[in-house]
Amino acid sequence: MASKLIIPLNGASLNIVRQCELELRDILQNKFGCSIAGRCLEEGPSIAQQRRLTVIPEKRFEIVLRSGVKVSVWKADLTNFSVAAVVNAANDHLQHGGGLAGALSDAGGPEIQKDSSDYIKTHGPLKTGNAIICDAGLLRCQKIIHAVGPQLSRFGSKSEVSKAKPLLEKTIRSILDIVKENHLDTVAIPAISSGLFHYPLPACADTIVTAVKHYFEKSSQQEYFPKEVLFVNNDEPTVNEMHRACCNILGNTTMSYSQAAAKHSKGAAKTTATTVEIGNLCVILRKGKIEEQETDVIVNSTSTDRNLGVGLISKALLQRAGHEMQQEMYYAPVVGNIIITRGYKLQCKEVFHTYCSDTWEKGVGQNLSKSVRECLWMATTQNHRSIAFPAIATGNLGLSKNEAAHIMLSEMAYFAQSLQRPMEVHFVIFPSDKETFKAFESEMKVLQNKGSHFRFSQVWHGEGSRETSEYMLQHSPTKQQVWGNKDDFDGSRTSTSQISLSGPSSEITQEAKLWLCGILKNSSGVASICNNFIQYFGEQDFGLLSRQIRQGVQMEEFLEKGRAGIIINGSSADDLAVSTIKVEAILCRVQSDFVTEEVGAIRDLLPNTEVVFERKTLDKYSSEFSHILSTFQHQHLQVQKVEKVENTALKLLFEMKKKQLSCSTTRTMFQRLPAQFCEMVSRIGFHAECAPPDDPACGEGIYFADSVKKAMDMWTGQKEEYMYFVEAEVITGKSTPGKRGLILPPPLGSDPHARYDSVSGGADIFVIFSSYQALPKYIITLDRLI
Repeated sequence: MASKLIIPLNGASLNIVRQCELELRDILQNKFGCSIAGRCLEEGPSIAQQRRLTVIPEKRFEIVLRSGVKVSVWKADLTNFSVAAVVNAANDHLQHGGGLAGALSDAGGPEIQKDSSDYIKTHGPLKTGNAIICDAGLLRCQKIIHAVGPQLSRFGSKSEVSKAKPLLEKTIRSILDIVKENHLDTVAIPAISSGLFHYPLPACADTIVTAVKHYFEKSSQQEYFPKEVLFVNNDEPTVNEMHRACCNILGNTTMSYSQAAAKHSKGAAKTTATTVEIGNLCVILRKGKIEEQETDVIVNSTSTDRNLGVGLISKALLQRAGHEMQQEMYYAPVVGNIIITRGYKLQCKEVFHTYCSDTWEKGVGQNLSKSVRECLWMATTQNHRSIAFPAIATGNLGLSKNEAAHIMLSEMAYFAQSLQRPMEVHFVIFPSDKETFKAFESEMKVLQNKGSHFRFSQVWHGEGSRETSEYMLQHSPTKQQVWGNKDDFDGSRTSTSQISLSGPSSEITQEAKLWLCGILKNSSGVASICNNFIQYFGEQDFGLLSRQIRQGVQMEEFLEKGRAGIIINGSSADDLAVSTIKVEAILCRVQSDFVTEEVGAIRDLLPNTEVVFERKTLDKYSSEFSHILSTFQHQHLQVQKVEKVENTALKLLFEMKKKQLSCSTTRTMFQRLPAQFCEMVSRIGFHAECAPPDDPACGEGIYFADSVKKAMDMWTGQKEEYMYFVEAEVITGKSTPGKRGLILPPPLGSDPHARYDSVSGGADIFVIFSSYQALPKYIITLDRLI
C-alpha cells in the first residue's frame, strides 16, 4: 500500500535539497521507487517559476526516417525545453499535482492548470489514449499537449501490459494527430505511462518508438509531417531505454552525436577562434556580432534606467530580439546586478543585462570585475553550458582595451578553480575592432600560461584555493539573492519548509527516509558508501566525480574482503552531503546501465518472452505466508510482509540451466540483501554485486545460506530500518569446497571446460557463479530482532 512521510527541513538541509533536487529525485526513484515533493522545491528563487534549474540538454541519438521526419533521443528537462510543443503525461482529470505534470504546471504558471480545469468542466474527463492541446503559459515551448496514457498496477503482469499496449499506441497517435492538425514542426514526447502509471519501462519505450515509426510509415506523403520528434526525459534509466528502443527499432545513427556536435558547434560564429582550457572551463575568443551568437546566454552591457535603446550592444540586441525584450526588461526582477530576460528572436535562451556604471561603488574597473563574476555564477547556477560576452566597458565608460581584457580574463581564471561542470565562455569582438581583439588575444596568451597552474589533477581532492572559493561565493548571487537570506544558510532559525516522501509501501518509504535523513543530518565529517557497483565505475565516471568534488572534500575508494566502497571526508556538513549525493547519483546510473544490459542479455536468450515481473503481497492468512512465518519465527524475527516474485523469463532460464547441468533437484536457500536491490533481483535475478557476504571466503560468486540463522551470520553489516531476505530455489549440482578468490568453480578433472556446478563453505553455504542458477521466489521484509 502506498505510503507518504513528511520530512521537515532546517536551513542547512533545505539548502542541500535545493542544490541536489534533480539528483535526489533520481536516486530515491532508483533506489527505493519513491518520489519527493514539497513547497521548498517549488519556491526556490523569486524567479524560479519562470527559470527552473534544469538538466543540461544532451542529445543521445538522431536518425531521419524514410518519411523525412527526424527522430532524436535527449536527456533534458521538459520544463525548460525549447520546441514547438511539449507533451505532458497527464491523468484523466488533468490535475497536475505530481511527477512531470506537476513540474510542467509549476514552471508554466497558473495558466496550465486553469486551462486544464476549464476543459474538464466543459467536456468531462479525458479518456485514456486521448490528448488535447493548450497554451504553454511561461514554458519555453509554444504549446503543451496533455495526453493520458494507460495506468497499470505497480507490478503489472504480462497480461496487464498486453492490454495496455494498444492504449499507449493510441495515445501516441493522438499526440501526432494534434501535431499534424496544428502544423507544429517539433514535438517533445516523454516516456508516457512509465513513471507514476507503472508501465514497465523497456516495454513502454518499445511501444512508443514503434508507434511513432508506424504512424509516419502509414501516413500519406501529402499530409503534414513535423520536422522532428524528440524523445525527452531527464533521468538516465529512461533515456537509456529510449535510446535502446530507437537503435533496435529505427536502426543505428550514421553519425554519433558527438561527431555531429563537432560539425555544428553551438558557439555560433563560423570564424577561426582562439581557445584556452582551464579545468572544466573552455574560453573562446572570436570575431563576430554578439547578436548572432547561439550560446545559452548572451551578456549585455546596459544602463541603469533599463533602456535598451542606449548603447551600441543594447541597440544591436534589441533590434534582433524584438520589442518584447524591452517590455520584459521593465518588469523583470534584479538578481544581484543582473536583469534576466528571455532571448526572444535571438538564438540564445536568456540575456543577462548587467551594468558597470561609475556611479557604483569604487569605479568602473571593480564594477566590471563584479559584473563578469556575477554573470558567470548566475550562468552556472542556472545550469547553462555556454555564455557569450562582448567587450564590456570599452566604450563610453572609458576603460582601455587592455584594462578591460585583463579584468575580464582574470575573472575567468578565478572562476575556473571552482567550476564543477564543463562550460564554455565566448568573448565576441566586433570584426572591425582590431585593437580590442588584439588586446584580448594578448590576455588569452597570459591565461593560457596560467592554465597549466590551474589544471585539475586526478587525485580526488577539491582543487583551488578555499579562500578564493569563499570570496567568490560571497559575491555570487546564488547565496542570498537567489536562494534566500542568510538565515536559510546558517541554520540559525527554524525553517517551516518540508518535503513529502511518497513510496510504494510504508516499509520502503521509511527506508528512504532513513537514508535521506542520514545524509542531511550527518555532522561527523565522514560518510561511507558501500556498494560493489563502484567497481563498475569507468574512467568517465571517475572523471565526472573528480569534477564535481567540492572544495575541502576528499574521497578514497576501498576494496576489502570483496566489498567496495568510497569514504568521503568533508570540511563542512553541506559539502559532505552534496558530495555524497553526487556519488550516489552516479552509482544509480551505473546500476541502471547494468540492469539495462542484463535485460538485453535475457531478451537475446528469450526473444519471444517479455522481461517483466510481479511482486504479489501474500495474504497473512494464506498457507504460503504461514509456512514462511514459521521459518523466521524460530529465529525470533518478526515478519512484516512477504511478496511472491513471478518472473516468467527468469523461470524459463532457470529451467534451461537445470537441463544444461543435468540437475533436477534444487535447494531452498536464503540471501539477505539491502532494500535497494530487492527490485533488481526481482527483475534480473541474483548477482554477486547485490549481496556480498561479510567475508567471501569461498570465492567471488553469489552466496546463499541453507538456513535463516546462517544468513544472519553471513550478512551482518547492513544498517537499515528493516531486514530483507530472499527465499530462492538454487541449483547447487556437483559441488566442491570453495576458496578465497575463485571467480569460477574449479575444474572437475583434467578437462578445464568441465567444472563443478557450485562451491560450498560447509553444509550450509553454497556459492554459484551463474545468475540463472537461482530463482527468486519470495521477498521477505522483517522487523529488527525482537
